Amino acid sequence: MLKKDPIFWWATGIFVLALALFAVTQNQFWLALMIGSYLLRPTLASLGVAKHYVDERQLSVQYRSGNIGFAVTIIVCVIFAVKLGAENNHDFEMFAAAIIIGLAAKALFNVILVKNFRGAASKILIGAGLLIALFSSLDAGSFVGILISIVPGLVIAGVGLLSRRYPRPVGIVIFVLTALFMVKILGIGFTWGQIATAVVIGVPLIVAGICLFIRDKADAASELEKPA
Repeated sequence: MLKKDPIFWWATGIFVLALALFAVTQNQFWLALMIGSYLLRPTLASLGVAKHYVDERQLSVQYRSGNIGFAVTIIVCVIFAVKLGAENNHDFEMFAAAIIIGLAAKALFNVILVKNFRGAASKILIGAGLLIALFSSLDAGSFVGILISIVPGLVIAGVGLLSRRYPRPVGIVIFVLTALFMVKILGIGFTWGQIATAVVIGVPLIVAGICLFIRDKADAASELEKPA
């Protein structure tokens, strides 16, 4: 028992702290600590911080289970968002935000860990565009309204398809589109809902735009290998 590695003891300490916090305050923050204790080891291993505490089999299992868990979470969020949207309940926006943030975070860490900047930018733009189109259509009402409402999202997804071929021109277009979205969202007031929407839409698009101006690791290596 005493031969457990440091990550085990850190996770155990966080778990005990979560239980103590719940017992004393019953504040919902205890749940975040509980989740943190469970995800501590796989997260550190994924970031390359504690790989020596995880063998190859454990890494493979964590990779597969993590992807399956992420996919299930996204699917459940989509189902809840569509259901709430059909009931004209604007709480669906929280699930829409969770979906976009989750996909953007996954693509962003693909950038950090693999350094495939332009590939990640394309994924962010296509995913964000399709999700914006989907959730914009929920409040559209008529068929014509749906067609009109999904146009901005489809434009972003289409630009994402072109981003690998024309990275820097597309990056400029994305910055312009992001600015237009921000003006439209925040132009009628600064409520918490509008600020959250601006962050959820703006951050992934800005990250994607920045990534389009950074050369991929493979591209930089190929240029170094070219004969003088």
